[in-house]
Amino acid sequence: MDNKRFAKIIINISHENVDRPYTYKVPKDLLDKTDIGSVVNVPFGKGDTLRKGVIIGFSFNADFDESKIKEIASIEEKDLSFSDSRIRLAAWIKKNYGSTFSAALKTVLPVKRKVNTPVKKAIVRVATVEKIKEEINAIEKSNKVARLRLLYALLEDDLIPREIAVNKLHISDPTIKKLCEDGFIRVEEVSGKDDKDRVLKKPPVLNKEQSAVIEAVKKDFDEGHPGKYLVHGITGSGKTEVYMSIIGDVIKRGKQAIVLIPEIALTFQTLMRFYDRFGDRVLVMNSTLSDGEKYLCFEKAKNGEADIVIGPRSALFTPFKDLGVIVIDEEHEGTYKSETVPKYHARETAEELARMNGAALVVGSATPSVDAYYKASKGEYRLFELNTRPTGNSLANVHIADLREELRKGNKTIISGILQSMIEDRLSKGEQTMLFINRRGLAGFVSCRACGFVVKCPHCDVSLSLHKNNTLTCHYCGYTIPKMTLCPECGSKYISGFKAGTEQVEETVKKMYPKARVLRMDADTTKQKDSYEKILSSFLNKEADILIGTQMIVKGHDFKNVTLVGVLAADQTLFDADYKASERTFDLLTQAAGRAGRGDIPGDVVIQTYKPDHYAIVHAAAQDYKAFYEEEIEYRDLLNYPPVGHMLSVLVTGKDEEETGKFTDQMCKALKKYFDSTVIGPAPAFISKLNDVFRFVFYIKNSDYDKLVEIKDYLEDNLSRIKKKNTLVFFDFDPYGMQ
Repeated sequence: MDNKRFAKIIINISHENVDRPYTYKVPKDLLDKTDIGSVVNVPFGKGDTLRKGVIIGFSFNADFDESKIKEIASIEEKDLSFSDSRIRLAAWIKKNYGSTFSAALKTVLPVKRKVNTPVKKAIVRVATVEKIKEEINAIEKSNKVARLRLLYALLEDDLIPREIAVNKLHISDPTIKKLCEDGFIRVEEVSGKDDKDRVLKKPPVLNKEQSAVIEAVKKDFDEGHPGKYLVHGITGSGKTEVYMSIIGDVIKRGKQAIVLIPEIALTFQTLMRFYDRFGDRVLVMNSTLSDGEKYLCFEKAKNGEADIVIGPRSALFTPFKDLGVIVIDEEHEGTYKSETVPKYHARETAEELARMNGAALVVGSATPSVDAYYKASKGEYRLFELNTRPTGNSLANVHIADLREELRKGNKTIISGILQSMIEDRLSKGEQTMLFINRRGLAGFVSCRACGFVVKCPHCDVSLSLHKNNTLTCHYCGYTIPKMTLCPECGSKYISGFKAGTEQVEETVKKMYPKARVLRMDADTTKQKDSYEKILSSFLNKEADILIGTQMIVKGHDFKNVTLVGVLAADQTLFDADYKASERTFDLLTQAAGRAGRGDIPGDVVIQTYKPDHYAIVHAAAQDYKAFYEEEIEYRDLLNYPPVGHMLSVLVTGKDEEETGKFTDQMCKALKKYFDSTVIGPAPAFISKLNDVFRFVFYIKNSDYDKLVEIKDYLEDNLSRIKKKNTLVFFDFDPYGMQ
């Protein structure tokens, strides 16, 4: 008797009205081909339109009249199947983050289609070491910087994947071609594999702090209970070596490893260290991979041909059969939180995936998220501190420029006096400068340039945002006041929204330093394909003296000739209308400070602010994470913000403003009646209208995350009964930023 007579199938339609399993008969010819996780084609709806679906279970008996049950049409053999664990993980994501089951399945689905075109991979190989050394000596003092950079890299590693040379070393195709023609290198193609001739490097001798982490993880594995660990290591303390040693031990046990790194921080040096240690058993995932390359990666992982995958958030769903460890580097980064439904967080999802697989979880950062450090303080993570730098390099000198004082001196430009003199000094020495604008949103906060006063919500302790109708609004509770013309603290007329942008800075810099070569990197200058790499390559090749940009210039880049970093407007994220504003500012300033003095020459950092005494700025300048955390967690505790408490953001969108607003208000009233939780709002969303769709938001606070899941379930269960047509509801737990 076969128990596969009927299959429970989730149809691949992201709509809550069909977000339930449907029963289908399994044809005899498919009994041996189908399994849990199989992707199948089934007739659906009145017109029997063929739809894809995923089998999530089987049964021998039907739960209603057999004659009315349709039959599976075919199995989709070009799709990768899920494993049981992937189905369970999708169910966990749906439950904990709120989405349709279909959307959750799409999140964990490795790749949609197989591409039959064979994937070719190119490697750059040393032709002759002696010739390379002669060429380096010959062009050492020339301006052939990119050529030198590749040759130096090849002395370290005699073969480099071509895509790494182009995307991470920023070597252009003409440079590679010319080196080939001159006989210094060879470019060879191999079908989906690295060259087997790579000589693997042995692990270096580690210090006591590094060894303590590794031994603790090994001991827990030996005793049969791999744990969760937070590695708080200052910049240059050797966190990557710790990760690799743990991974090496896990591989010896016959298991596999997933390493998550924010894509922007996937540096050449990091990737090559993994290649040199583990060879062609390493897979690298990134957004530039084609469908065929992604398919090859997941097939290799699924078939046991790889031990390690390195990549951004989506690499978490690599279908390894015996996962042993998940490593999350730079775990504080906001990119680990999905911006699309389901809005899962990679760290929390990794915790569940590790639990399901009996694997270890290792998260690390120089500036851990408040969430992770709080878990460590409560014993959920085992905390390890790395405070020693094996290289012995010192941090950059940090200077705080008080913009209030600059105004009093008559300096109304965006560049302070100390920063102006330091830029002139670097230009005279042939050294490079980066000017970073701490900006991320559309509407700014309102502050007084004379005394530093910021207009804040009296109910939520976040800044009010300036709107076009000249009102100031809180995007948590809807509190609104008219725009001010005079500062209530000092009476100054210099109170307004701070709206300096990269173009304005570029104009100012070019006027101040007409002979300086200036590059700008922001959303406008990086729209075209490869423009991001071209700008970085130009700056790396010393074709510019000053690089101006937003957050993208201060993360994951290593410019040896940069000895000065200027943070032009530290306050622009410090007073975002968001409870994470101080944490985000501290992280960004610490990252920015880490860009200066990466080479042999000491570096300087200038932080410009109207609030020089704010704890996030003071502690970032001192590179003192613990002091920052202790102050920040007090505020979170006082207002029951995550991680002490928890929040659920509910975004409601609809075509009809009045109808959508009434529906949102109806939900809030129902929650206040049936649940003992703090409901904030409703209020118009940060962007209240988008593409003729109106947006409203409210927030629910509760110390118990499970209670918020219960509230989400209640709303989902009742939406189909009360929701109006063309109205959509989106959930976001412990949101990052405003809705």
